[in-house]
Parts: sequence; C-alpha cells; structure tokens
Amino acid sequence: MNLDDALNTFVAECRELLQQMEQALMEIERVPGDADTLNAIFRAAHTIKGSAGLFGLDDMVAFTHVAESVLDKVRSGALTIDLDLSALLLKVCDHIAALVGHIGAEAAPDQLHADGAVLAAALQRYLDNDAGSEAGGAAGCDNWHLSLRFGADVLRNGMDSLAFIRYLETLGRIDNIVTVCDAVPLLDEFDPESCYLGFEVSLHSDADKAAIEGVFEFVREDSRIRILPPHSMVSEYLQLIGELPEQEMRLGEILVACGTLTAAELRQALSCQGQAPGPAARPIGEVLVEQQLVSAQVVEAALEKQKQVKESKSCERSLIRVDADKLDQLINRIGELIIAGAGVNLIARAAGQTGLLEAASTLSRLVEEVRDSALNLRMVEIGSTFNRFQRVVHDVSQKLGKEIELRIEGGETELDKTLVEKIADPLTHLVRNAIDHGIEPPAQRVARGKPAHGTLSLNAFHDSGSIVIEVADDGGGLSRERILRKAVERGLVGEGDSLSDQEILNLVFEPGFSTAEQVSNLSGRGVGMDVVRRNIVALRGSVELESVEGAGTTVRVRLPLTLAIIDGFLVNVGKSAFVIPLDLVVECIELSQEDRGAAAERNYISLRGQVLPYLNLRDMFGVRGEPARRENLVVVQYGGARIGLVVDVLLGEIQTVIKPLGRVFSQVNGIGGSTILGNGSVALILDVPALARRVASTQDRTLAEARQSRTMLPVD
Repeated sequence: MNLDDALNTFVAECRELLQQMEQALMEIERVPGDADTLNAIFRAAHTIKGSAGLFGLDDMVAFTHVAESVLDKVRSGALTIDLDLSALLLKVCDHIAALVGHIGAEAAPDQLHADGAVLAAALQRYLDNDAGSEAGGAAGCDNWHLSLRFGADVLRNGMDSLAFIRYLETLGRIDNIVTVCDAVPLLDEFDPESCYLGFEVSLHSDADKAAIEGVFEFVREDSRIRILPPHSMVSEYLQLIGELPEQEMRLGEILVACGTLTAAELRQALSCQGQAPGPAARPIGEVLVEQQLVSAQVVEAALEKQKQVKESKSCERSLIRVDADKLDQLINRIGELIIAGAGVNLIARAAGQTGLLEAASTLSRLVEEVRDSALNLRMVEIGSTFNRFQRVVHDVSQKLGKEIELRIEGGETELDKTLVEKIADPLTHLVRNAIDHGIEPPAQRVARGKPAHGTLSLNAFHDSGSIVIEVADDGGGLSRERILRKAVERGLVGEGDSLSDQEILNLVFEPGFSTAEQVSNLSGRGVGMDVVRRNIVALRGSVELESVEGAGTTVRVRLPLTLAIIDGFLVNVGKSAFVIPLDLVVECIELSQEDRGAAAERNYISLRGQVLPYLNLRDMFGVRGEPARRENLVVVQYGGARIGLVVDVLLGEIQTVIKPLGRVFSQVNGIGGSTILGNGSVALILDVPALARRVASTQDRTLAEARQSRTMLPVD
C-alpha cells in the first residue's frame, strides 16, 4: 500500500471513529456515567490522535491531545460530562472532521485554525480548573516506595550504600527513610567489611521507574531492590496500557512499555519463572505479583489489553477494505457477462444440441451466483445512516427549544451502498421538516393533551422486492384545508377543482410549495420537498405521504434494493420488448374474451371476484399494429397497490442489466431504464411504481368527481 492509499484509509477510518464518538456522546446524555460509553469516546479520540501522528498531522495531534486529556479526566471520574461539556465535545468532533476534510489540501483556511484555537482554549479551562485541586491533594504521602536490601559484598566492592541514598535526592525529595537492621549479626559474628543494613525509603519524585532503578545500576546484581510506584501511578499505568498501539505483545513487554516494570525486573522475574519446579512454568503475571514488582490490578489490565488486541487482529483478518470504484467496475463487468451469457443461451437453443444446452444452463447458473455475490458486497446496513440523525435531532431540537426523542428501528436492513449514499440528503430534508414543522413546541403539545416531548421515528424494512424507509412524527399533522388554500392562492389548482385527499397531500411536493407561516433557517422557504421527490424518483423510487391532522405525519419512501442488476420478466407488445421487475410480479393469466370485451368499456376487470385496475401497454405507449389474438395479463403489486398490465406474449424470466435512459427519454412516464437482450435488441424496463401511481391517480380523480356530482344534485 502506498502513502496515498494509506492516507485515504486513515481518512475513512477517522470518519468512522468520529461517527462512533458522536453517537457515544449522544448516548452519554441519555445514560450519564456509563463506563463503556465513556471508554468508547476516549478510545476514538486516542486512536485518531495516534493515527494522525503517523502521518505528521501535527495540528490534528495537538488539538486532539487536549480533547483526549479532558476525556481522560471524565473517564477517571475527576470530571463529569454535563450538557455544556457534551456540546463542546460535539463541536470538537465537528472540528476534527473539518481537519480531516482538509487533509491533502495545501493549507487549511485561517478560520479553521481560529476555530480550533477557541475550542482548544475552552477545553483547556476544564484542565486548568482542576490543576489547583490536584496540586493541593498531592501532599507528599503518595510517593515512590523503595525497599533496598544491599548485598553483603557491596562495601568490599568499593560501593557506599549511603551514597546511593544521597544520590536519590537528585531525583526528588526523600520524605521518610527507615533503616532496617534485622540482618545485623551478633557482635562476635560481625564483619566490618560486610553490609548488613537495609532501607525503606519514601521518595517524592516525578522520575519514572527506569530512572529510579538506574541509580542502583552498579549494585543491582548483588542486591534486592524493590521499587513500588505511588498509588496514583496505578491509574496512570492503566491509562498507558490502554494507549499502547494495537499490536500483539507479550505480557512482560506490555508492562515494560507502560513503565510499571523495568527490563531488569522482567529478566529477573523470567529467571525465577524458569527455575520454578514442575513440568509447567507458572504464568509470568503470578511471578510478578508475588515478587511485588507489579500490582495485580495492572497485570489484569495488561492481560485485558492482550485479549483486545488479539480479538481486533482476528476481526481485521476477516475484513478487507475495497475501493467502491473497484466494486462498481466489477458490477459492470458482471453486467456485460450477463448480456453475453444471454446470447450464448439463444445460440444454444437455436443449435438444439443437448450438450451445448446443458453447458449454457450451467454457465447461466454460475453467472447468477457470481452476480448475487457481487451485489452482496455492495449491501450495507442502513443503521449507520440512521444513527447520523441522532446529532441532527439533538442540535435542531435544542435550537428550536423542543424536546424530541429519536427512535430507530430496522437499522439492520441492508440495501445497495450507492442508494445509502444518495438517500442521505433526502432523509435529512424529511427529518428537519418533521422537527421544524411537524412536532409542536412542548407547551403546545401539553395544551393538546400530548406528552411534552415529541417522537420522531425512523424505520426501514423490506416489502415486495423493495426497501421501505419511513420517517414518522407524532406532531400536528398536515391540514388539508390549509394546503388546498395555499395551492389555490398559487394557482396550482382551480377554485372549484375536485381533488382526492391523497392528491391534496401530494401538493406539498410541488416546486416552491410551503404552508409555513414563518421562514426559518431550517425550512419554510418552499424548497426541499420537491427536491426530495425528484431525488427519490431519480433512484427509481417513490415517496408516499400519510397524515392525520393533530396526530402526526408519515413519509414513506420506497426504493429498489439495487440500481445495477435485477431479475426481470420479459414480455412482448407487438414488436416491442418490455421487462417487468420479477419481484413485483404476482401472477400471469390469459385474458378471456369476456374480460377483453369488458375492458373496452372500463379500466378494470374482475379477478376472482376482486376489482383489478389495469393498463394496456399497447395503448399507453402507442405500440403500432393490431392486438394479438390472445392477450395476457401480468398482475403486479407495489406497496399496497395491485394492478394488471395487458401484454401480447409472455417470454419468461431474464437477468437484466439496467442501463440508464438517454436525456431525451428520461422524462417518459412509466419507463425506468433499458437493457440489452441476448440478441442485441433493446428492451425497456417498466417503472411499476409510476404505473401504479398513474392508476391510483385516475381512480382517486374518478371517485372525487363522483362525490362532487352527488353533492351538486338538485334537492327537491
């Protein structure tokens, strides 16, 4: 991997970590003090800082270090996250994201540096406010404890044990010293050249363990030196262990790396471990605790670090990052393979050779399996997109003074990565609109007998071969009377026009339409809802609106599972070929003479006692030629709507590669794309949602006209 690839990977990982950090900050507001969530926030900041250091991103390292220091105080319990600190940390996430966005640029904007300085100063205040209390609390009792037992030959070797004690004062302050005389023999056994004294020393010093151990370098082999850290150092060691890089290390290496154990102490402990009797050596952790070189708490933390690294490495080995462009290229190649395979099938059928037919069948099956595997590579859970709205709801509701709870369901629902990326903006419009227009202020809700806090729900599920995303609120709903009045004022409908309830609701999707009484920086300018529908339709989807005045509104978005390849059902109308998405096909029946006669007079037929509206594709698309002697009806279902499509010939299932229509044909109603058949001819892919809406609109208008005609009847 070259440097550019590594940097791109870093940017992608940073954005994922920032998203996790943001979600954890949202969660900590709901569950204050949760240790796992606090640790997740700290780990995200620490990982970003460490990775940024590898690429020499000094500004990011310096800024993140201050945030990390504050988070460490929160994690240790010295600081509590309140609403102010939570809001500040969310701004920290935004600033780091901005720094990430400018990676690779020649220079970041001056305003970005200025914003970072302001945030860093705000963070530093949380550190400065606690500095005095920390200084006052360190009263000299929390010191290094040195247990020194010099060897008997120290004096003979020209060493003065008291000189080592005096040298300790260059590293700090000796607060207390106790001379241990229990090894001094009786007078007649006393040797004036032997050293019998030991010392217990309390040392106040900022030096690390290795520096203190270095004082006794020349007597280390002949003496027993025990250096115990201050109590406060235990939490520091635990933090240092957590900050170690994510690489596999032995237990002793972890303890040396964090400073709680020196290399000499480790060698000594390993030597004792090797001399232990029995076939199996004791765990090194037990030896270290027994010799009082390391506390049991620190050993447990090191073992946990080992476990986390192993699990992380195991997960990394099972995952691989792939550039989305490479996946797109793979899908395109498979699409061409499907078209070529269809041509092979036609040749095999024309040849009529059994062996060739079997080989072509096997090829088709394998191509289909490869296609499914490739499409699965592009499938991602929509939950990550939903979770981004935690921040949107948090910020916007606070700005508007509303209390809103976000509920997420169906986050595990999968759909094509391209769809996930393209649906994010329309969903943002819908969420902001629900917060601003839909959910009322707390006082107004209480006056209407509702709870003060509103609820915004995001839900996703599969239905009839498509994915459905619902954005629902329990707000005031839409007033059909106000919508109709605004539409008349703007000339969208006439004063006496008869519209169904659904047609009235659909007016909110007209360009520039808005019922907002006041314009805010969030909504009310008449832009947004028409953009939402246009973007969703461009994805071969549809958007539906349901609203109950006083109870709330639900916007339902339907999307195909993928934009690239689908299973289709091929039909002919005259010499024209059409493809219907197979997931939407319910059944196929032959039209009887009776049904054909009835269809000439009305736009529906009776199917097993049920009214089935239909569309004749020949009439709709102006296909030339006489109708076939025997016509067929393909029954399709999209959402709750079921309609029939009248065609001439049923040709069966086909794997379809979706090709976009040219600009000239992109606005043709009822056509969602095209595909190339095995014989090289072009077939049009039907846009079943658009056809279903066309039938529903015709029915609603007929019913509305019928109701209006009844109200206009003369009364005797």
